[in-house]
Amino acid sequence: MAFVTQHQIQKFREDGFLVLEHFFTTEECDSMRNQIQRIIAEMEVPPHCRTEFSTKEEEQLQAQGSSDYFLTSGDKIRFFFEKGVLDERGNFLIPKEKSISKIGHALHAHDPVFKQITHSSKVQELGRKLGLERPVVVQSMYIFKQPGIGGEVTPHQDATFLHTEPLGRVLGFWIALEDATQENGCLWFIPGSHTSGVTRRMVRAAPGTSTCVEFVGSEPAYDDSQFIPLPISKGGLILIHGEVVHKSDLNSSDSSRHVFTFHVMEAKDTSWSKENWLQPTPELPFPSLYT
Repeated sequence: MAFVTQHQIQKFREDGFLVLEHFFTTEECDSMRNQIQRIIAEMEVPPHCRTEFSTKEEEQLQAQGSSDYFLTSGDKIRFFFEKGVLDERGNFLIPKEKSISKIGHALHAHDPVFKQITHSSKVQELGRKLGLERPVVVQSMYIFKQPGIGGEVTPHQDATFLHTEPLGRVLGFWIALEDATQENGCLWFIPGSHTSGVTRRMVRAAPGTSTCVEFVGSEPAYDDSQFIPLPISKGGLILIHGEVVHKSDLNSSDSSRHVFTFHVMEAKDTSWSKENWLQPTPELPFPSLYT
């Protein structure tokens, strides 16, 4: 495992992100990719659950907000699809394994392969190096970024969706299971953008409203020239501060960009917002990162 230095941790605190190449082995990456193929092979998707995933605000509200399927996915393994892969009757226009956008949000709890990666000794050691005292895992996702149709993810801060009091307690672990390049949609960041709070929040809407979630505040217009690309090779890990601004472009290449990502919260002296879409449940309280 790549040994993390104090200098790198200092860099993370300054930039809001840190690239650790070759953190996971090729074998570990392949075991996750093989496991997700098994999960897809067994996938049953009821037509009413065929939610298309979008980051454009309006579609997000309409598709995710009206969808109980999304809101109750925090403690389950559920499937979300790219736009344009289903006809109006909800049937697949392309093979189902090429149509999936992501699978979430509790792979870390319910699948043995992803659970082992999430709680691997090197992840735990990294948590300790970062000074995390009581880290808990709040969610996980497998993201496919399909060739040709893998949609863009507009500039955002993770804390928009995973809000805590105080801020600064959420950390993303983003693992490249294939090389992530500028062609296939690697991440882009604004260095240092994690220091000015959060401008927008996605909150649970009041009962009885037409959508389940709504946005409060707005995302500012970010200057494209401030973003720097972070290509990373297979097995690399990017640490993402909960408030750093990042995005990824459309995958216009003919290769996919598979990623496993999970979010951790420092639970010590922190309160998780009751307005977050994602809530711990009696079946799945947020598990400790440390085992």
